[in-house]
Amino acid sequence: MPENAPHPVKCGLEVHQQLDTGKLFCRCPTTLDEETTVEITRRLRPTHSEMGDVDTAALAEARKGRTYHYEASPHTSCLVEADEEPPHPINEDALNTVLTIALLTNANPVDEVHTMRKIVIDGSNTTGFQRTALVATEGSIETSEGTVELEAMALEEDAARIMERGQHQARYRLDRLGIPLIEIATAPQLHSPEQVREAALTLGTMIRATGKAKRGLGTIRQDLNISIPGGARVEIKGVQDLDMLPENVTTEKARQEFLIDLASRLEKTAHPDNIPNEPTDVTRLFEDTNANVITNALDAGHTVHALALPGFHGHLGTKDDEHRLGRELAGYARSQGTRGLFHTDELPAYGITENEVNAVHDALGTTPGEDAFCLVAAEETTARNALDMVAHRARLAFEGVPEETRQALEDGSTRYLRPLSGSARMYPETDVPPARVTSDRLDALGENLPEMPEEKAQRYEEELGLNEEVAGPLAKSVHAGLFDALAEEGVDASLAASAILQIRPQVESEGVTVSDDLLRGGVLAVEEGAFTKDALEEVLLTAAQEGSTVDEAVESLGLGGLSEDEAREIVEEIVEGSSGLVEERGMGAMGALMGQAMGRLRGKVEGETVNRLVREAIQERSG
Repeated sequence: MPENAPHPVKCGLEVHQQLDTGKLFCRCPTTLDEETTVEITRRLRPTHSEMGDVDTAALAEARKGRTYHYEASPHTSCLVEADEEPPHPINEDALNTVLTIALLTNANPVDEVHTMRKIVIDGSNTTGFQRTALVATEGSIETSEGTVELEAMALEEDAARIMERGQHQARYRLDRLGIPLIEIATAPQLHSPEQVREAALTLGTMIRATGKAKRGLGTIRQDLNISIPGGARVEIKGVQDLDMLPENVTTEKARQEFLIDLASRLEKTAHPDNIPNEPTDVTRLFEDTNANVITNALDAGHTVHALALPGFHGHLGTKDDEHRLGRELAGYARSQGTRGLFHTDELPAYGITENEVNAVHDALGTTPGEDAFCLVAAEETTARNALDMVAHRARLAFEGVPEETRQALEDGSTRYLRPLSGSARMYPETDVPPARVTSDRLDALGENLPEMPEEKAQRYEEELGLNEEVAGPLAKSVHAGLFDALAEEGVDASLAASAILQIRPQVESEGVTVSDDLLRGGVLAVEEGAFTKDALEEVLLTAAQEGSTVDEAVESLGLGGLSEDEAREIVEEIVEGSSGLVEERGMGAMGALMGQAMGRLRGKVEGETVNRLVREAIQERSG
């Protein structure tokens, strides 16, 4: 690619990490629970910003008319989360964590931290807005492909936890609402899928190094802003798996390339002005249909509406196409509460016959083989709203790539979520006083910056004797803090490292979770001689599966440390019982006798010791 040629993809990354510091605007803990003692019901509506504008994303959400139900427990929520009490001053521990990251990345902290309100009316906040505060700007990180600037570092409250979302209502839990989130946004300077992942890993490692990051599923997520030459900025929200970031970048690049090409093809057969403004009720045409989806809708008293798409025949695509306009249209329809839509590029199918397809064409005045249409079977208002959105998206198809927000899916693809939000959703939070960022505060934080992985790995090598292949991955592990704690307790470094990097992942591959407390208990038990390292995996798996303690797992497995003298007696008994084999083969009997010995001594005596005792017993017998 020539030096001045545009990059094939341009990405900006936003990393959101929950902090384990207590909630941001109250003193509730940051744990999740399933207890429900309070229920609240709310309706939310959009409001004007301080500039007098209403955010388009908020308007789109309000159009759904949902009712929101909230579940709460006094153990994890209070009147602040219920929006019945003003927020408390910002959590200083959380703010110091963000300022620490600012210092690590040479960012410029603000003089005063002012909290803002960001309009969010999807029900995830009882207030109808999310509180967020800018903390620093203009930092940077290094990647193998060059320096990446950090545009902003913010501190915001996490949203409520979604439990159920239906067409007309949604249910949330308030335990997650208010957990502090550090948000770090890069400039759009990431140009390859691999660089995106590297930047996310670097930022996540820095945050974990503070010791304030929460761990576990859902505690960290990444959002992407992606565009290609001739495309548009698309925000992809909620990538939780770091390894999926390259896939998301690659897939979105291909999607935008498809949409750009589609626009040029549509211009030859269709025109946006020919798309009707209103859908047509075609319910009567499906009174005797065999299509189950439509039959179920009609039985519920719903309707079938159709939208004509003149000149769109062949442009909507089929399920054999990796990217297709039909999927884009269906995403916009689903945003209004439908389960999807039918379109002519995939019909007749799903129980809809060719005669029914032709009847709809006749009702719409469209021509088979030239024009297309979409069908939605739903409650009448929902069907009309859905097809209004389909018409809007079909017109956007002539422009190429529309700016929008999309939800990341587990397979690396995305689906339409809402229009791209703008500045109209931000306005000041008057209930939270500003927090001063003084030079004394920054100096104090600067004197106690956390140890970064490179420094930590070097210390592991020099002070604890770990080799480079172990020290590097261990220093970057989310469990490095646990290793440090075990080392401080005098545990053998190689034992602790093996337990964290090898044994724990192996046990958890069986579908169980090994808590830090359980791992620590198992490692300390090995260190104290309760059983051998060889049995640690089996002990942890048993304890995790049965929900028992390490001691209980050791007892149920029949393990327990033996002295060397006790082990020697067992080995001599085994050799004596195989005297004929020893006399015949001598040291050649080693393998068979080791198998017998380990069968009786595994987990009770280290394998090296068993090997030595068997060898000595054979030599004595043979001599």
